[in-house]
Amino acid sequence: MPKHRSSNTMGKPKGSARLFAALGDEIRLGLVARLCDDGPMSITGLTGGFNVTRQAITKHLRVMEDAGLVRSRRQGRENVWQVSAQRLEDARRYLDLISNQWDDALGRLREFVEE
Repeated sequence: MPKHRSSNTMGKPKGSARLFAALGDEIRLGLVARLCDDGPMSITGLTGGFNVTRQAITKHLRVMEDAGLVRSRRQGRENVWQVSAQRLEDARRYLDLISNQWDDALGRLREFVEE
C-alpha cells in the first residue's frame, strides 16, 4: 500500500485560508454570486436585495478585496466592483484537490475493509 502523506500543499493557492474565510459568509457569497451573474456593479447596485447598509456592503467588499476575490475601479463618482475570476479558479482547483484526496482516502479504506 502506498505511503500516505499527512499534508499536501501542492496546488494550494496562496492565501487560501483568507480566500475561504472571505467566502465563508452568506452575504459575501451573495455578493460574489451577484457579481458573477450580473457583472461589475457599484455599491448602490450591490446593496439592492440585501437587508444591510451600504457601509456593511463596503466592509464585506473590503474583506473580499483583501483576499483577492474582488477589485474595484473608479468610474465617475462611484467605485465599480468586479470578481477576480482567477481567485475563484484558485478556490475551485483547491476544492478539487481536497475532493481527490478524499476519494483516494475512501478508496484506501474500501481496499482495507475488503481485504
